[in-house]
Amino acid sequence: MKNGLALFLGVFATLALSWAGLLLTAHKQLGSLSQFKDPVEETLNPLPLSGLADQGRLVYQDLGCVSCHTQQVRHEGFGADIERKWGQRASYARDYIREKTVLIGHSRLGPDLRNVGVRLGDTASRDEYAEWFYSLLYAPQSKAAGTNMPSYAFLFDVHPTAGRQASYDALKLTSKFAPPAGYEVVPTARARALVAYLQSLKDTYDYPTERSLNTPAEISKEGAH
Repeated sequence: MKNGLALFLGVFATLALSWAGLLLTAHKQLGSLSQFKDPVEETLNPLPLSGLADQGRLVYQDLGCVSCHTQQVRHEGFGADIERKWGQRASYARDYIREKTVLIGHSRLGPDLRNVGVRLGDTASRDEYAEWFYSLLYAPQSKAAGTNMPSYAFLFDVHPTAGRQASYDALKLTSKFAPPAGYEVVPTARARALVAYLQSLKDTYDYPTERSLNTPAEISKEGAH
């Protein structure tokens, strides 16, 4: 019995030390990462989230968006993320240092959102892109026909327009998605925060240090035989 207790404590200590070593090693490797200062432009990357975008991160978590969307562009050879234009490059660990909670996710019922803040490219201004997000959240089918994304209409207020000035950010909905005559659809504070967060999701800076670490080694012709 005495030997059994010693054996149990020994196994427990071994497992505990192994897990502690794994966690501490990862913390030392990733926890020590800091913003990278561009040697030419002297800018720090990644930029921290703005106050509104940080509030939107909480809305994103509260709505469970991470259940259907990932936030990680996979390297070439591990999927077609770059082919799908989900990012100009694969995601690096340094991209996530501004995140209080890393929302990588594991299921792709919807597209990856890591770079959704630049998905429309230069074809739309920031305000036009915000309008696109609002319409998608309120009436997903209006922007993505056939999508299985649910409507988040509760993030919007429907106001009568009679006797009041039209809201500057009322949604420009048409056909069956438009509100009844005499009404307008206006995003609430939660919707504005969520869209600010989504627009902040853009890993456009390519860190030289990460690029060199994540470039596959070339196989020489001699080594291939």
